[in-house]
Amino acid sequence: MVPALFALIIVIILFSVILHEVMHGYMALRFGDHTAEYAGRLTLNPLPHIDPIGTVLLPLLLIITGSPVLFGWAKPVPVNPYNFRDLRKGEFFVSIAGILANLGLALLAALLFHLALPSDNSLILNALGFAVDINLILAVFNLIPIPPLDGSKIVLSFLPPKLAIQFQQIERYGLFILLFLLLIPVGRTTIIGFLLGQVLQFAHLVLGIQ
Repeated sequence: MVPALFALIIVIILFSVILHEVMHGYMALRFGDHTAEYAGRLTLNPLPHIDPIGTVLLPLLLIITGSPVLFGWAKPVPVNPYNFRDLRKGEFFVSIAGILANLGLALLAALLFHLALPSDNSLILNALGFAVDINLILAVFNLIPIPPLDGSKIVLSFLPPKLAIQFQQIERYGLFILLFLLLIPVGRTTIIGFLLGQVLQFAHLVLGIQ
């Protein structure tokens, strides 16, 4: 991989995962929870958000090994839902805020890709194409309704109290379920790899990204 493209990819991953977390914190603030603000996490400065494994080691390992799917995460922004003025609405909007941020970045990158001139540097086009993919991956992955992913909190915000309590019991097994979906092979990929591959293929068709 060209060093300049490698550097751009790292910057794009960092910005994408950090904006995802910052938007959780900003939305929590809108609903009355100042936890992320007091923790100094409502900033795009990467230093407070870096998770050594999810933000640095995993993306580097996936890039070096030539993985077809790149992924990463930032340190989760602290949120206390008991501070929300409306618990159910707060849970829903805070959970979906990060996903919408990534979808917005994917659409912006796709727009810039199409506005780029044919003579523009292919480095920029490759970086924009990657920005579309990584943000779609982050959005779709986080929509999976398995704790502790955002999708589980979105589902939780709609469940009646008794069902919500039962659903929360899944959280103790959430990591193992995700590892199963990430590692169990389906043909030449995994269950989540297949899901993400289908989403990206469809998105490329709709957005006209080759």
